[in-house]
Amino acid sequence: MKLNGKVALVTGASKGLGKAVALALAEAGAQLALVARDVRLLAQTAEEIRLKGTVAEVFPADITDEAQVQEMALHFVERFGRLQILVNNAGTNIRKPATEFTLEEWNRILQTNLTSAFLVSRAFIPFMLGQGYGRIINMTSMMSHVALPGRTAYAASKAGLLGFTRALALELAHEGITVNGLSPGPCATEINKPLLEDPELTQFFLSRIPVGRWGRPEEVAHLAVYLCLEEAAFITGTDMVIDGGWTAQ
Repeated sequence: MKLNGKVALVTGASKGLGKAVALALAEAGAQLALVARDVRLLAQTAEEIRLKGTVAEVFPADITDEAQVQEMALHFVERFGRLQILVNNAGTNIRKPATEFTLEEWNRILQTNLTSAFLVSRAFIPFMLGQGYGRIINMTSMMSHVALPGRTAYAASKAGLLGFTRALALELAHEGITVNGLSPGPCATEINKPLLEDPELTQFFLSRIPVGRWGRPEEVAHLAVYLCLEEAAFITGTDMVIDGGWTAQ
């Protein structure tokens, strides 16, 4: 329970990797502020966390909307006052050739995966200052480093998020706040459901993963918890790839 007394805010916490990270942080003793658009699923995550014996509060919001982020920040500070851990996890994907993308689709991917991390970080970093400790984890992707056809918007957004991570780490290092990327490879989550349900695509991905299986959300979550520990204070401005060996090839 090394994170007792810490408050963590996780975006995209209603499902997938965000939910897994939130649950793992709760198991380590953190109190959770949970952010997503789906109120019903968010409430389910909160209830699972409360059953673990720690605090969980729900903050429904569309974090691509500047006004909603600012309003959420006001509600947060009324409830918690300070923040120690921020996980920018919210993300989405559209898989199709670049020539078939509409501008609206392109903007949706960039706003959800990249701009939201800027808006949330800008709003919540002030609550992290002056404590001598802080952790920001941005959920990047192995697509920050490599690419696949049909992923132009997604790869661009995740590469941009990695650049944002590095620059923000340099800005906040003197505060004792570390900023790191966490880059999962193929994981068995909702966002990858179209791939998991297609036998041909599933076989393609398995053939590219040296360990021979999809990643599990809890494996990513445990690494996120480690990055939040005092023992990880010297790790900042980098990206932790957890991809079963994909990018080593």
